[in-house]
Amino acid sequence: MANSIPVQEIPVRAALPITGSWAKWLLPSFSDCLFLAALFWLFAAGGGGWAGLLADGDTGWHIRTGEWILEHGKVPKTDLFSFSKAGEAWYAWEWLSDVIYAVLHNAAGLKGLLILSAVLIACFGTLLFRHMMARGATPFAALAVSLLVYGASSIHYLARPHVFTLLAMTVSMWLIDADRRGPSARIWLLAPIVVLWVNLHGGFLALIACLGLLVVGTAAEQAVKVWLDGAAWDLKPVRRYAALAVVCGTLTLCNPYGWRLHEHVFQFLQSDWIKNNIQEFQSPTFRGESALQFEIVLFAALGTAAWLISTRQMAPALLLLFWAHSALTSVRHVPLFMIVSAPYIASALTALWRAFIEPAGKKTIRGIFASLAKDTEPGCRRSSIWIGVAVLALLVLPETAIRWPKDFPQVKFPVAMAERHREKINAQRLLTMDQWADYLIYRFYPRHRVYVDGRSDFFGKELGEQYLSMSQGRWQWKKYLDENRFNLVLSPLEWPLASLLKTSGDWRLIEDDGQALLFERVLPYQDVELVPSPQAK
Repeated sequence: MANSIPVQEIPVRAALPITGSWAKWLLPSFSDCLFLAALFWLFAAGGGGWAGLLADGDTGWHIRTGEWILEHGKVPKTDLFSFSKAGEAWYAWEWLSDVIYAVLHNAAGLKGLLILSAVLIACFGTLLFRHMMARGATPFAALAVSLLVYGASSIHYLARPHVFTLLAMTVSMWLIDADRRGPSARIWLLAPIVVLWVNLHGGFLALIACLGLLVVGTAAEQAVKVWLDGAAWDLKPVRRYAALAVVCGTLTLCNPYGWRLHEHVFQFLQSDWIKNNIQEFQSPTFRGESALQFEIVLFAALGTAAWLISTRQMAPALLLLFWAHSALTSVRHVPLFMIVSAPYIASALTALWRAFIEPAGKKTIRGIFASLAKDTEPGCRRSSIWIGVAVLALLVLPETAIRWPKDFPQVKFPVAMAERHREKINAQRLLTMDQWADYLIYRFYPRHRVYVDGRSDFFGKELGEQYLSMSQGRWQWKKYLDENRFNLVLSPLEWPLASLLKTSGDWRLIEDDGQALLFERVLPYQDVELVPSPQAK
């Protein structure tokens, strides 16, 4: 791209004021339509429907943790759910999300969680679209990038606390970008945001990383001016963002665990075992529609980063390159990469639009598109009452209008089998896959305690290796089954352990429903503690 189209020359138009005639509030805007379309496209009419948000069993233990907090009036410091590590230190680092989930679940069942998660997901994409428009993007560029962002991030559309990070990251990056273009006191809104964020989800570290990169990038921009233009050093913006980083970093200590939470999260993120065995920490596989959309944005971001460097905008270029690398090493970082890169990609596309589309004659196809974009812009910069109306409708519509899931999806979890054998499951030590254990916590806590569940940061490498050895039928599988005194095994069909148990004289198959197999030890261990005391351990 030629240097004759600098990013900073894209005019930044002020958003419409929130006050105005009733007509503006009653008439749906383009951004309203994007929000409503996202709700319909992703959830009401999507392949998985509303139940797709419950495809991860972690939601189950988040609900039960929140209920425990509401009942006891404090945040747990030791494990609540397992017999394998009962009473050991545990960090409920998403405790505020857990409380929100528990309140919604008690008030409206799973429907409450699904509506909240869907609204947050639709909001993050809509706010990102508005951010692109606020920095002068043409509606067509902003819409194209928004659709790619929605699609590429879809793997993370789950009713889990990370949906709060999607929204918090979007708002934070808009505040940072707006402050770079016109410094104001609004940037300090990041302080209360980070206090809330650190108690909602561990993704607060993404903001701290961005602020650190912002300081380095701003210093690099000043160095370039000194080196190439002979300008005097102006360290005021560097000091401003350094102070912001220090304040926000310090405020992350405002959580029930203090600095120990940071230590725990750091150890968790640096664990090679986690990176090698937990799917969301592994590199994305470039198959499927969402992967193709990620690939398109990735190449666009790399080209935009080069363009930003050519126009001496080192800080945003550094952000794009850092999060591109992070997304390539861990699929859980893909949505964060999208949030950071989308506004700059839209600006780059807009610069091309203004160079090659807008100069065309009004009667040409290019000119018609340019005129249409200008006519559409006002509706892209405002909101109306219809987002609130849509959310209210979801809350009050009768069950006959929307079939809300009453339980987790049967295609993912052994819902029927768990119900048929609930007494047996609650009375015995059971080995099952971690995702199914999450569901059993939701269904049967506090009667049932699990061996391992989705809290991989808590169970760690040693117990994780035991779990994999048993499920995959490695050479010590029988030893670990005996040591943990399991009397039941609830196995998915694909576990190698299932084939071994079918041929073992020590186990008998109780039921095979085509999704799961339930095995029982022929001579069960008697008087096995479901919840051993910490002293016994």
